[in-house]
Amino acid sequence: MKKRKEIPDFQSEKEEREFWESHDSSEYLDLRKAERAVLPNLKPSTKTISLRLPEGLLDSIKVEANKRDMPYQSLIKAWLAQDVQDSRR
Repeated sequence: MKKRKEIPDFQSEKEEREFWESHDSSEYLDLRKAERAVLPNLKPSTKTISLRLPEGLLDSIKVEANKRDMPYQSLIKAWLAQDVQDSRR
């Protein structure tokens, strides 16, 4: 088994970032021993946007959202996410 290099001590986050930008982590870490991290309290970051829709379309979306008992903005996000996922296949 290949001997791993020792990770140096860093004086700052900037110094550590610069180090990892120019070094291969596989020389320092045995990824076969890595464990999956579970971060249950992380919330995806969101960004507010302005989207202009024809009134008739927005009314139709609101009707569909009401049928599903969900906010219309959530329905729009769900539809967009599904479409993006489908287009990546």
